[in-house]
Amino acid sequence: MHMITQGKQKWAGLRGNRQLENEKQRAIRIGKSWLFKLVRFTLIAGISYVILGPMIGIVANSFFSNADKYSPIVYLIPQAPTLERYRLAIMRMDYWNVLLNMLVYVGVVTILQVLVCSLVGYGFARFHFPFKNLAFACVVIMIVIPSHSVMLPLYMTFQNFNPLGIVGLFNGGRGLNLLTTPYPMVIMTLFGSGLRSGLYIYIFTQFFRGLPKEIEEAAEIDGAGTAYTYLRIMMPNAMPAVITVAIFSLVWQYNDTFFARLFLISPDIVLSKKITSLQASISNLDRILDPSISMLYVYAGIVLMIIPIIALYVLLQKRFIEGVERSGIVG
Repeated sequence: MHMITQGKQKWAGLRGNRQLENEKQRAIRIGKSWLFKLVRFTLIAGISYVILGPMIGIVANSFFSNADKYSPIVYLIPQAPTLERYRLAIMRMDYWNVLLNMLVYVGVVTILQVLVCSLVGYGFARFHFPFKNLAFACVVIMIVIPSHSVMLPLYMTFQNFNPLGIVGLFNGGRGLNLLTTPYPMVIMTLFGSGLRSGLYIYIFTQFFRGLPKEIEEAAEIDGAGTAYTYLRIMMPNAMPAVITVAIFSLVWQYNDTFFARLFLISPDIVLSKKITSLQASISNLDRILDPSISMLYVYAGIVLMIIPIIALYVLLQKRFIEGVERSGIVG
């Protein structure tokens, strides 16, 4: 009996030590988990502050009154908020007309970019032709080469636009000056060299390569031609890539200032150019000479410019994320 009792006590001691060890390991795991969450939260909060901090300040300042601007106790929340900045900014920017022109211009370029880049990407993915690898290498170069390195040739080309001398045959030997118009961007997009076109071609190429060839073989057996297969079969299956490219193109074209300034596109079409001259317009026309106060109207103009993009993202957020995941951009 004594031996049995000692065995039970020994077993109880081992069991207690094991439970203690398990609880210790569990506490360590919980501590590591909380430490990881704390580090992750700190990183996300820091990055969010760096990105969103300036934007929060712009939105807050756009509602400041004159007294709020000069009050030492007002930081982000105005004591006497006003919509006067937005009223005057809308009037001086001719906001609604310019926004409509901008959306038409961006929409046309986006549609052309999706059609052209998808067609080129389909060609790279499914057809074999001489110098295919070299041509695709040029597409990759388009992605990495800085736009500033080709700005002078582009400017000179569209300042005297006369491809192969054809235009000069009907214009007395002179080319057309396409500057101050959106036609340079439309022409570049039609020939697959528009804003970020190299990236879009790459996205479509990779997506079409991932689609099974049996789809096209079945269409060919049914008598479908190349154009019908591309438009009616491949494009519907490539809808995730289409949505991704369309949103990227729309946003980047909407926010573009480099080509808009390079080609001197009219401020009545490009909303960002209206913002650059808003402070001067308010100072001259409304006699608001204090730079600190006139800058509040610029903040309101910036908010007005980003509202359409935010609305677009909210409406298409789900489809955009699905398109990015399925088009192979991440991972």
